[in-house]
Amino acid sequence: MCGYKLPSCSRRSSLPVVPPCEGSRGAFPGPALPADKMAAPMELSCWGGDWGLPSLHPESLTVMAYAKFSGAPLTVNTINNSWSTPKDVPVLISEDIVISQPAKILNFLRKQRYNADYELSAKQGADTLAYIALLEEKLLPALLHTFWVEAENYCSVTKPWFASRIPFPLSLYLPGKMSREALNRILLTRGGPPLYSLTEVEAQIYRDAKECLNLLSKRLGTSRFFFGNTPTTLDAFVFGFLAPVYKVCFPRVQLQEHLKQLTNLCRFCDDILTCYFKLTITGHSPSGQDTADANLQKLTQLVNKESNLIEKMDDNLRKSPQHPPRKITTLKLAAGGEESSPLNRLSP
Repeated sequence: MCGYKLPSCSRRSSLPVVPPCEGSRGAFPGPALPADKMAAPMELSCWGGDWGLPSLHPESLTVMAYAKFSGAPLTVNTINNSWSTPKDVPVLISEDIVISQPAKILNFLRKQRYNADYELSAKQGADTLAYIALLEEKLLPALLHTFWVEAENYCSVTKPWFASRIPFPLSLYLPGKMSREALNRILLTRGGPPLYSLTEVEAQIYRDAKECLNLLSKRLGTSRFFFGNTPTTLDAFVFGFLAPVYKVCFPRVQLQEHLKQLTNLCRFCDDILTCYFKLTITGHSPSGQDTADANLQKLTQLVNKESNLIEKMDDNLRKSPQHPPRKITTLKLAAGGEESSPLNRLSP
């Protein structure tokens, strides 16, 4: 299945719950670890963000969200234009341990006592498994198609964005390879009878995706998160799948249009971005805005300084001795009239 494991701890109602916006949930409750057995530093390599998202990659978003929910102290390294681009993203590195795939990374974090699900009952754990399987079966194919197979979206958004973060000459090859892999994955799971043509497959995967979004919207209802007021693994997976569809500006947006009609799911994504990633609805962090304001102030000061310097130089120039202006001799027209004018002779 998805590799998710049920929480190993039963519900402990006596433990206090930290409100989501007041801080992360923190490590799994229990005695503090000895200083020599403290968790090793953990680094997460993932694709970077845009359009107000910390990452455009659904799997990377899932892990980043879970780390925020559980309080796991991850150092995030976004992939840039370098030769160290990992094959499988996201990748978690802790000392000599290297882990890829979101489900395996989340299980590793739980073993490090960062468990966002310790309050869930056995039934809620089973529901988590079922909904994650639903996301992977019903929503993921349409998500892959929107990013990697839909020609207009791929050529104008996906390919340029990823190519700019992959070193040359791999940037000429890898986006196309990723597109082919996405199409093969869709056809492998949905290309059998009775769907024989790509058009039929596309129509079916979008019907399934919209049905999945409707089910998620109904399950969320008016709650803040899927199991109450505190986010869990399911919230991390749903956010990772929905946020790119919700935020990325594509020319072909049939799935995005349907999602935006489900206002509780949009509010769900906005709340997580605002509370856990400190991003506003427009996608700017307060610190980023402060930096922009500071840069603007410095630029204004520099312009004013240059303006004052130019004005001072102009005043000095006016006060210095000046040569009389040279008079330009006016050319008189020859007797032949305008046709003999030098200007007219230069005309075609």
